[in-house]
Amino acid sequence: MIPLAELMVSRGGSVDPSRYPDEEFDLYSIPAFDAGTPEIAKGKEIGSTKQIVAPNDVLLSKIVPHIRRAGVVGALRGRRLIASGEWIVFRNSRASPDYLRQVLVGDPFHSQFMQTVSGVGGSLLRARPAYVAEIKIPLPPLPEQRRIAAILDQAETLRTQRRTALSLLDTLTQSIFLDMFGDPVTNPKAWPLVCLAEMGSLDRGVSKHRPRNAPELLNGPYPLVQTGEVANCDGYIRAYKNSYSEIGLRQSKMWPAGTLLITIAANIAKTGILTFNSCFPDSVVGFRANDPATVEFVRVWLSFLQKALEDAAPESAQKNINLAILRDLRIPAPSLALQQTFATRIAAIEALKSTHRTALAQLDALFASLQHRAFSGNL
Repeated sequence: MIPLAELMVSRGGSVDPSRYPDEEFDLYSIPAFDAGTPEIAKGKEIGSTKQIVAPNDVLLSKIVPHIRRAGVVGALRGRRLIASGEWIVFRNSRASPDYLRQVLVGDPFHSQFMQTVSGVGGSLLRARPAYVAEIKIPLPPLPEQRRIAAILDQAETLRTQRRTALSLLDTLTQSIFLDMFGDPVTNPKAWPLVCLAEMGSLDRGVSKHRPRNAPELLNGPYPLVQTGEVANCDGYIRAYKNSYSEIGLRQSKMWPAGTLLITIAANIAKTGILTFNSCFPDSVVGFRANDPATVEFVRVWLSFLQKALEDAAPESAQKNINLAILRDLRIPAPSLALQQTFATRIAAIEALKSTHRTALAQLDALFASLQHRAFSGNL
């Protein structure tokens, strides 16, 4: 077990790219990490001073919420390598970069890392490098490090492939919509246009009591879905974190499974179909139709319009749209039979996604077990 101070770069040098306005750099930033490749940018586009890094350096994000991001700096490609200030940099020949990266994203390290985080006021929370340097990690001989990293990398690759498959199935849903109904904005198939209110009923959720988080309202048997849970679902709301008591239910309303939830505040026009009976607040609109196929059709149709509706929403304390705007939206209205065919195809996709989600959950559990065994010397 060694303290990370022995691997941490404390004085790795820096450069002010603005002094070299026409020089191209490979910039390692948080967005670049998420994109999977360093950003190629000229000095005049980068601005402030950056850290100088080298191939095989390991970078760990110190900013919350961008945690559990750790990556290895790639090879030189004819440009100087620099990194933004969000990263703590590690460099040492005693540590395999791939092994160290796995340690830095593992549960044992993460729990200690979060204890070094602090922040003031509205600023981002940040880990304090001096405290991170005191965290001890296991450092077996290099051959063992490489063996552990290879096993964990293989398991991580399988998890990534499952996530990619789920993402592609999401894309397939929209592709099927376009194939069957055409572009929902230009309406090239000349479907009749009606107001959304003609496709079904739309009403806001109910949360009459103030404050909304009064203790007597909560922690009962009645599900309560919040705006964030709609915004972050994958089209179907399968779980909830909060619930209403009998008192909470009396000041709200229970909506049936199959209702399409549409957010109208903060997150605009995000949608999810309830898979259980639930209450929700007045920052969410419930859409009900006579046929479940219409609900599915409207859900996917709104996914094409979401960004435009959000951009057009008036902004006061937070962005919001009202119920009248939703009811008056003009929507193509293909035949119910065609909507039902579409819903059947989407159901088949959802069955595939369910299989992938189950496999991914199993892989996540396997990966956590492998991590625990690897970093406790039992792999």
